[in-house]
Amino acid sequence: MSNSPLPWWLKYVNKVMVGLQKAGVGFGGKGPVVLTLPGRKTGKLRNTPVTPMIVDGKRYVVSGIPGSDWSANARAAGEATLHQGRHGERVRIVEMSVEEARPLLREFPIKVPTGVGFVKNAGLVTGPNPDEFEALAGRLAVFRLDPVTA
Repeated sequence: MSNSPLPWWLKYVNKVMVGLQKAGVGFGGKGPVVLTLPGRKTGKLRNTPVTPMIVDGKRYVVSGIPGSDWSANARAAGEATLHQGRHGERVRIVEMSVEEARPLLREFPIKVPTGVGFVKNAGLVTGPNPDEFEALAGRLAVFRLDPVTA
């Protein structure tokens, strides 16, 4: 269960985003991708749209709500599949420490401006202020997505 209430529309928007990705609609390498993880309790595969950001050549995703189910599933699974259009890629999910997360959260409002409104609507920030995002370290999970090599 999340610590902040989820917007009523989130489930519906997520279903539309997942459907577009499954239909092969990509977003030109930018924007949302679908992260597929096993549920930590049921093992059933769960799809969540996320928008990765690239910092120093590495991909990261930020949980927009403290205590979100997908971030707890990511912690438990350690690996996931990223889907962009019809392309799937296995990734290892590495959670960043609070100290590692601080500079990444500062980058978030710059690299993922579409995510600012989501975090603002959750009542966590007043706008795209990097200082406010950095202050969320320890509340919002930040994960690095590393390619899984055979």
